[in-house]
Amino acid sequence: MFEIKNVSMIYDMNFEEKMYALNGFSLTLPDTGLVGIIGPSGSGKSTLMYCMSTLKKPTEGNITYNGQDITSLSNKQRETIRRNEFGFVFQKHYLVPYMTAMDNVVVAGINGDKELKDKAAEYLLALGLKEREFNKRPSKLSGGQCQRVAIARAMINNPNVIFADEPTASLDHENAFNVMKILKKYSEDRLVIVVTHDRSILKDVDITVEMWDGKLSNSSL
Repeated sequence: MFEIKNVSMIYDMNFEEKMYALNGFSLTLPDTGLVGIIGPSGSGKSTLMYCMSTLKKPTEGNITYNGQDITSLSNKQRETIRRNEFGFVFQKHYLVPYMTAMDNVVVAGINGDKELKDKAAEYLLALGLKEREFNKRPSKLSGGQCQRVAIARAMINNPNVIFADEPTASLDHENAFNVMKILKKYSEDRLVIVVTHDRSILKDVDITVEMWDGKLSNSSL
């Protein structure tokens, strides 16, 4: 599904000494499975995820998704592929403050499915929210609850790829492992990419990618 070839992301290009967030990075990922990307702060793991998801364009190299070079797409084409193919979970939940938990999930739906609320409720319950919390706004939910709403929102359109940047950072261990269990199940016929610094949540991943200074330091298939 993803083929990454000699990708670099360079900052401070106008200075004599360039800073490489990614430095000649190459990697191939399958169509399905749970992938964990781990490394210290500044290792380039989030930058890699942003480049793969078209949120950033690498300075050099190519990224192919389903046979298409996504680094050469226009802004509109990148928006379309994100909308139709990808789901996102960020460290900050980015929920709409005046919407309920349920509405924050449903609003991301793209197909107008009349059963969208049933699907949203199924995800929210599986992620540990109670029905009484469905109609609460983000200000009335804990940080961990908001993050679980964001995860349900990422899954609502059944995207082919979910990109999750530190999805369990605001969760306690019990809920973190529950979230990873759900993402593992989801990855049986789709691709889920989890960026994290917490090695303990990666015990059931199919592939571990370890990064250091913008390069692949180790991988386990």
